[in-house]
Amino acid sequence: MAVKIRLQRHGKKGSAFFHLVVADGRAPRDGRFIEKIGTYNPNTNPATINLEFERALHWYGTGAQPTDTVRAIFSYKGILAKYHLQGGVAKGAMTQEQADAKFEKMQADKTAKIDAKVTGLATAKATVKKSAAVNETKVREAVAAKVAAKLAPPAPVAEVIAEEEATPAAETEGETEA
Repeated sequence: MAVKIRLQRHGKKGSAFFHLVVADGRAPRDGRFIEKIGTYNPNTNPATINLEFERALHWYGTGAQPTDTVRAIFSYKGILAKYHLQGGVAKGAMTQEQADAKFEKMQADKTAKIDAKVTGLATAKATVKKSAAVNETKVREAVAAKVAAKLAPPAPVAEVIAEEEATPAAETEGETEA
């Protein structure tokens, strides 16, 4: 029996949610499975991955073949690195303590990188929101100035009209005298 570690699709159209399952290779994608070892939600940024680390390492170590996406998830979570380090321990290239120390260092670096990404995304979102508010304020002020200009007639125009009304009356009186 060929055992595969693959994704089982759930969720509604346009917002997929996946379960990571160990299944017989002949079983349908969303059908029967042997064991559920985690979940994967690609809709968040960064993607949310919940994984039973030891069970995933066990199945990978016993020869279950992951699909390409599951292999990428395993690499991201450190399962492939842990498996590689365990192989070094089994061959006598390093001790278990050295392997655990290397793995912890790799995990700490990975966690710091993920936290930096989350912080950067939050900062970028706040910056965009702040600049949008500033731009909206500028647009509101410009529109308010245009409305005020339309509603209030300019003072010089009113004075010119008053002068023109007064001048023709004087000219007409002067013409009748001549």
